[in-house]
Amino acid sequence: MNEPLRQAMVRAHVTESQIARLCGVDPKTVARWIASPTRVPHARHRAAVGRALGEEETMLWPSVQPLVKCGPDRELVQMYPYRSAAPASLWRQLIGKAQRELTFAGYTNYFLWLEQARFGDVLRRKVSQGCRVRFILGDPASPVTRQRELEEDVPLTLSTRIEVTLSELAMLKDTAVEARYETGHVSLSVFRFDDDMIVTPLLPGRIGRDAPMMHLRRTQDDGVFDRFAGHVEDLWGRGHDVWTIPATEDAHAQA
Repeated sequence: MNEPLRQAMVRAHVTESQIARLCGVDPKTVARWIASPTRVPHARHRAAVGRALGEEETMLWPSVQPLVKCGPDRELVQMYPYRSAAPASLWRQLIGKAQRELTFAGYTNYFLWLEQARFGDVLRRKVSQGCRVRFILGDPASPVTRQRELEEDVPLTLSTRIEVTLSELAMLKDTAVEARYETGHVSLSVFRFDDDMIVTPLLPGRIGRDAPMMHLRRTQDDGVFDRFAGHVEDLWGRGHDVWTIPATEDAHAQA
């Protein structure tokens, strides 16, 4: 069974008959799409279903990607003009299917707790299943953070958003969730989910949800995916541990 398609239809409260009418096919055809994970509809039908369900085609039919991408851009799954333009379910699906690694190298990571239901419980479960979970946060006391706050000029400052994330992470200190401070990603957020990745380059004076967003999937050595993955590992290597820095509490009090 094509479980991603079936689940997406359930979440969107869309029936087989509705999909059939939308695509101009017999309901039995839609039933066959659901029944077989290897049965792939025509491109125009995939696009129509994806729009109706608010999902990427490659999430509904994972086998499509190798068929439609064969050039040097084959690691690019999808591009969005804004992070907020991506389907809300994309993050949930990528987090949910990750088994080895979840790395959140956003400067605040604040939005994850707002947009992902019971996010702390999800992370706790992932860690218990053997998945490595890491956060790379901006240092709220750093001059780099202060400068970015002046550029953004919004009431909910970077420092405040980082503090909210820290308070959420504090409730996971009894798990193997790891967290470090760094400032080298103040203008480039990278989120890794095993061999999938979301990259958002922040534009000057804009906040995270307004950043362009790329969904990447690893298909080769030393490709675009590996370049960003290497950047994340450099950040992690330079960072300092959130839980073991004596000055952390003082920094929190100043924020």
